[in-house]
Amino acid sequence: MASSTEFTAYSPSHLVVLAIFAGGTLALVAAGPRLRRSGAQRPLALTLAWGCVVFGLASSVLALFPFRVHHSLPLQICDFAWVVVAWALFGGAPGGRVAPSPLAAALTYYWGLTLSVQALVQPTLSQAFPDPNFFAFWGKHVLIVWGAVYLCLSLGHGPDWTSYRRAVAWTLGWLLAVFCLNAVLGSDYGYVNGKPSQATVLDVLGPWPGYVVAEMAIVLTLWALITLPWTGLPRRRSG
Repeated sequence: MASSTEFTAYSPSHLVVLAIFAGGTLALVAAGPRLRRSGAQRPLALTLAWGCVVFGLASSVLALFPFRVHHSLPLQICDFAWVVVAWALFGGAPGGRVAPSPLAAALTYYWGLTLSVQALVQPTLSQAFPDPNFFAFWGKHVLIVWGAVYLCLSLGHGPDWTSYRRAVAWTLGWLLAVFCLNAVLGSDYGYVNGKPSQATVLDVLGPWPGYVVAEMAIVLTLWALITLPWTGLPRRRSG
């Protein structure tokens, strides 16, 4: 039986977080048309960006105590996602509008709206409310997704096929780097060298390394599908 200090998925505290997340997401999407017409996009963007920084740093610092090389290094994809989302939201243009760099916008869209969402519905969290790690974990992941929703869905900074290729290249680069580092350290950052101890969707994808290949195929297909509404099918070059 789980102890009173151990987090349990879909416990009351988890459901409260999901309710707050859903309410905030709906509010951001509903405000989209007004925000796109408005020149005052920066205040909320900066609020979300600084939130990502505060909770992202808090999560990274808390993970250091006690320090365990197999778990404490900030190498999970969400440890990079909060940096990318903050970078994108800090980007500004004259007139109070948000103007992210193409790379930051691409990674925010694909990482923020897919990979980080998985952490909300299948969290790999041990500490229960009101442990500081509980607040750091949920604050970081909720703000990553809210930042992506605001930038991409509310303000309309969607991807194109160049964005897709950039995100795929950076994600595969992260995967290869983390895989090699795991092999050296005997760790399992990103769960690319083994499945997490908690039950996740990876359990239905078979043993290692097959589940890694299957997961990447699913992710790349999903990313292609969520690119289509913005761009349509990629065109072949003639000649």
